[in-house]
Amino acid sequence: MTRSALILFGATMLLGMSTLAFAQTRGPQGAGRGAPQGGRNYDPASEVTMAGTIDDVRNVTAPANGLGGLHLTVRGDAGVLDVHLGPASFVKAKHFEFAKGDAITVTGSKVKIGGQDVVIAREVTKGGQVLTLRDAKGFPLWSGRARGAR
Repeated sequence: MTRSALILFGATMLLGMSTLAFAQTRGPQGAGRGAPQGGRNYDPASEVTMAGTIDDVRNVTAPANGLGGLHLTVRGDAGVLDVHLGPASFVKAKHFEFAKGDAITVTGSKVKIGGQDVVIAREVTKGGQVLTLRDAKGFPLWSGRARGAR
């Protein structure tokens, strides 16, 4: 290998290792560096439980940024929040449906995404039935990475 090839190889390796180290130290947006993180953006330390009424149900298509899936706009005592559930197909497979006016209770991680407060749901209770979407660490049950799914 020539000297210039060795230097280029070394620089490429250093850049790659720096990028990896940076990516591993990032927590959920707005939660600070090194914040505990389960599934994408889920921070168990920011978990809240809120009761409210559904104002809107949307199936968001956004595979490029990972924020797609079934979203609910929920009005509760704390105001109006966007609640991210997960893939509509997963919710449907669990025989759950949501509609405007439904009274629900959501337990999930309240984080900032794109500068907005959102709740990434771990569990949703409707009419006495519980839909579990993520394990206690926030890993999605549909992904196969969830610790409680096995």
